[in-house]
Amino acid sequence: MTSRGTPAERFDRNVQRRSAQVLKQRVLEQQRAEFDQALERAAEQDAIERAAALIVSARRRFLIGYGKSLSYASLLAADLSAGLSGVHLVDGAPPRALDVLSDIRQGDLLVAVSLERYRRETVEVASAYVRHGGELVLITDAEDAPLTAVATTRIVVGTGSASYANSPTSIALVLHLLATLTIASSKGAGRRLRERDALAAELHLYVDEA
Repeated sequence: MTSRGTPAERFDRNVQRRSAQVLKQRVLEQQRAEFDQALERAAEQDAIERAAALIVSARRRFLIGYGKSLSYASLLAADLSAGLSGVHLVDGAPPRALDVLSDIRQGDLLVAVSLERYRRETVEVASAYVRHGGELVLITDAEDAPLTAVATTRIVVGTGSASYANSPTSIALVLHLLATLTIASSKGAGRRLRERDALAAELHLYVDEA
């Protein structure tokens, strides 16, 4: 695997001793290029459609990620839960992973977000899930990243950046597309969304915009 280096190494290489104006321009130019490439990849490849079909046809959907990847898994779980039942986020607590691994049923699916630097917990739990008969959808940032060999399907996104941190731009785009295509394919999504709207109003969850 080709590594872009640690955040500290990227800070020394990309960020340190640069003026705010120069750094801002470099980051914006990189993000513009990264977003254009993400749009091209999404248009040309059918990995997102394959992943959406697996998610919508699953009986239970578990989403996992550790470290920063947990934030992306949480975002996808929230968007999927709006239109699908049986969506479960596997948080960082070890008992949750054990619960999932000890109760794999036919029709279950694990969606793993695993981005550089790849967390060992994600790799170990997802690998065990596949060994015990479960299917895996992988969202990652390299063709040779861990778990690509065992995933039923994988979505590879670009995360290059002129910053010390990997870019979230392409990841956010892919997650948005994946959730949209999945919900659009679900027969009960419209009813579930309307029921959630009614319940949200009943419970006064949101500030009145009137």
